[in-house]
Amino acid sequence: MEPEEFDSDVLRQFVLAFKKGKLKPIVKSQPVPKNNKGPVKVVVGKTFDAIVMDPKNDVLIEFYAPWCGHCKKLEPVYTELGKKYRNEKNLVIAKMDATANDVTSDHYKVEGFPTIYFAPRDKKNSPIKFEGGDRDLEHLSKFIEEHATKLSRTKEEL
Repeated sequence: MEPEEFDSDVLRQFVLAFKKGKLKPIVKSQPVPKNNKGPVKVVVGKTFDAIVMDPKNDVLIEFYAPWCGHCKKLEPVYTELGKKYRNEKNLVIAKMDATANDVTSDHYKVEGFPTIYFAPRDKKNSPIKFEGGDRDLEHLSKFIEEHATKLSRTKEEL
């Protein structure tokens, strides 16, 4: 609630609208990118549901902080990963600045940077966290290959 003038009538109207389910939550979000055609899709608070929760696509999402040294080191590897899988119709490689955007699903816990999840298209509420492997092209690719629901190329081609 962000009223210009706060009084009992404004509060009453707010509570009634809340009870009727007519309120939309305020979501912290950077502006929606005008051009999002690169190998790694940029996700912001306002596009999280449309991109990450899209039931048509598997999504690998990196939550990062611009000041994080590990994230900066991962950036070129992650871009290379996006290029490697750019022709996959049902796979999106994405990233989100978690310091400037709200994550609108409670299933994606970000407690450190970078945090990487794989969201299978048929299990958006059960994302798989990338843990324990090196954050390099080989291990991230293996992680995708292991969890992807539908890839167009075979493992032998890789």
